[in-house]
Amino acid sequence: SDTPSHPTNLYTSLPQTCLPIVYHPDYNITFMGLEKLHPFDAGKWGKVIRFLKEERFLTDADIVEAREATEEDLLVVHTKNYLKRLKWSVVVATITEIPPLLFLPNFLVQRKVLRPLRTQTGGTIMAGKLAVDRGWAINVGGGFHHCSSNKGGGFCAYADITLAIKFLFERVEGISKATIIDLDAHQGNGHERDFLEDRRVYIMDVYNSHIYPGDGHAKRAIRRKVELDWGTEDSEYLQKVELHCEGALNELRPDIIVYNAGTDILDGDPLGGLSISPQGIVKRDEIVFRAAKQRGIPILMVTSGGYQKSTARIIADSILNLRQQGLIRGGAGQSEGLPLRATHMESSSGSAGSTSTRE
Repeated sequence: SDTPSHPTNLYTSLPQTCLPIVYHPDYNITFMGLEKLHPFDAGKWGKVIRFLKEERFLTDADIVEAREATEEDLLVVHTKNYLKRLKWSVVVATITEIPPLLFLPNFLVQRKVLRPLRTQTGGTIMAGKLAVDRGWAINVGGGFHHCSSNKGGGFCAYADITLAIKFLFERVEGISKATIIDLDAHQGNGHERDFLEDRRVYIMDVYNSHIYPGDGHAKRAIRRKVELDWGTEDSEYLQKVELHCEGALNELRPDIIVYNAGTDILDGDPLGGLSISPQGIVKRDEIVFRAAKQRGIPILMVTSGGYQKSTARIIADSILNLRQQGLIRGGAGQSEGLPLRATHMESSSGSAGSTSTRE
């Protein structure tokens, strides 16, 4: 069984007036133009929030402010040795694929790169609890699906998906099965390695089989594997997503869905190699949220990969569409999308470490 839980700041009760949308300005990676050397819009998270404010979907008061995951939080999954290795700039440069970090003192790397990633990781863990309480939650960042307990890579330095699920298993009554629906263009080898031996976690992964990481060992953890070819387009893609979402959730009914909603499937992405339109991405997210809502399963969405300037607008449009479809609600007292799920929190089949639900 899971070990008794350490004290954490990530599971404090939040005012009901907040939307279950988690963000912090610290998510964004900016320093001296170095971020421009990565094909990554390192400010995309802030842009998503800006678009949502412009569309009157939310205000600052609606947002749940992410907190940085502490070393103790990270050690729920990560090895001490792995966290120690992140104190070397060369290791972080390799993981984030930003070579110039090699030449920066580690205190700057910690402050400018790792703190944003730790804050996004804290955000994913917080969003896990919010999803159970509210029926849905979105972390505007996170989705570091290439990182496992002892190895980072592909811009992923912390295993936020694994962490969110382990926190729920340890701390929340009635959460004992999870399904990861990973729709980023790349195989999610990080959480797959972490849950290889864990039958409580069902993984569905839809990805371009010809690109990074091609991790054969991790593939053994995928219960529903959908390998796509170069240039896959909307109709085939959406058909497969719908078919397999239904199939996965009918095969095993989880207590929580973690939805890794990477937008690097977008046509023209330099790394993803697929050809999905912006409308296709919006429709995809709707399919996943609808499958969750029809079954009354809480869903946590993280935004993961997506490396083009147009990405932030598409994520915002998708969130607006989820509200339009009645699958989530907006701020300022707009009508409720999914019911509050108080039931999970009150049940009393105690297991080790899950008594601290209300920290």
